[in-house]
Amino acid sequence: MTDFRCISTKEAAKILKLSTRRVVGLCNKQTFEGARKEGRDWKIPEESVFAYRGNINSGKGKEGMLSCAVGNTSYMDVVKNSYYVDKTLLIRDLIDDQVPVILFTRPRRFGKTLAIDMLKSFFEKTEEDTSVYFRDKKIWSCGEKYQKLQGTFPVISLTFKDAKFADWASTFEAIKNVIRDEYMRHDELFTSTCLNPVEKDYLLRMQSDRLNAVEYTRALLNLGRMLEKHHQSKAVVLIDEYDTPIQQGHTLNFYNEVITFMRNFMSGGLKDNPSLAFGVLTGILRVSKESLFSGLNNPIVNSVLDEKYSKYFGFTEGEVKEMAAYYGQQDKLEELCDWYDGYRFGNTEIFNPWSVANYFYNHCQAKPYWTNTSDNEIIREIMASLTPDIAENLFSLMQGQTVQASLNMDVIYPRITDGTDTIFSFLLIAGYLKPVSNAVETEFGTFMELALPNKEILSIMIQIS
Repeated sequence: MTDFRCISTKEAAKILKLSTRRVVGLCNKQTFEGARKEGRDWKIPEESVFAYRGNINSGKGKEGMLSCAVGNTSYMDVVKNSYYVDKTLLIRDLIDDQVPVILFTRPRRFGKTLAIDMLKSFFEKTEEDTSVYFRDKKIWSCGEKYQKLQGTFPVISLTFKDAKFADWASTFEAIKNVIRDEYMRHDELFTSTCLNPVEKDYLLRMQSDRLNAVEYTRALLNLGRMLEKHHQSKAVVLIDEYDTPIQQGHTLNFYNEVITFMRNFMSGGLKDNPSLAFGVLTGILRVSKESLFSGLNNPIVNSVLDEKYSKYFGFTEGEVKEMAAYYGQQDKLEELCDWYDGYRFGNTEIFNPWSVANYFYNHCQAKPYWTNTSDNEIIREIMASLTPDIAENLFSLMQGQTVQASLNMDVIYPRITDGTDTIFSFLLIAGYLKPVSNAVETEFGTFMELALPNKEILSIMIQIS
């Protein structure tokens, strides 16, 4: 074996789609024939690496195979312990675009939460050297411009995914807990010498839950200002599933209360805020500026219709082929396409990542994994309010046909069932329909040909209709 070209553990990791740490562990177990240690580094015969990969793809060597990360939204955990589809070039594009505030609207379980945690892991200034989680990823090969921004910002990271309760009082308590937990995560502020007495008093009252509702609307603004004072750096703001409590308010009749709070809370932290480096939000709906974003200076909204950033949420065809090859399941590609392909974000073909990961995790059993994760209560509400014309169109879709529909991409929850344009727009944005053609703009509105994406969505639609 000594005559073969030797490569580093990093190069071997790329070939095997493993973490560098995992490859080092395999070297320590003498997995690779002819591997030798030179100082602190391993040199591995390239032939041994390809032989090991061949064993994995043929069903051998399972002890070295990484499982799919089903339900794990911690970026660091996933890249250490699971098969990771590299989406780190999202970081590059956000840095290059320099957009003050951007909202990504994508269906549930299409990788938004993992993407938010990836951004947090990359940008946040911590005592730990978190660059180790990116050095073997695509972003690191982009060069010093991006590397030097790693670990340099204070980060505010909030998720409202669990703020789902039956009334506004309980939902507000959940929102307050999310905000308070983020304040407590930044415990450096409680001993900071950079804050004035008013700010210290606000922190103490936040800690003991003695702030009133109006004071909580300034919590995002105040936390950003305090972090900038302490760290001498503007703050990155990341908000995941901002619209979950809004949807809950619509469904359970406290929409006005939740939209009023969220409008003031986000406007305070994201509009003309000198302490803001940039902000990233995720959700399902492109909520109209009149209902929520009226206080913001035109945040960029990136939806399923936009080509830019289209490959960063969900799995592309190439990524699914690589996954299938890694697990030795290339013969399952047709089944994967039938069940979980068919989405189109911009002009990019997209697979449902949640369902694909579950498919491989469950030994390639094809079934509707997305059923219990999507917002079927909203779909049931839509089904209950159908006019005969809309019902006929949905029936045609379920028969494999396409429909030409008018769209209104500024959907707000109270108007989801108002008519054809809002119903079909919501179904498109939420992942139940796919565009078959490009949007056509006319003096009468926006029109697009739509269809069901795949067998999984057909199964869901049959179940709830």
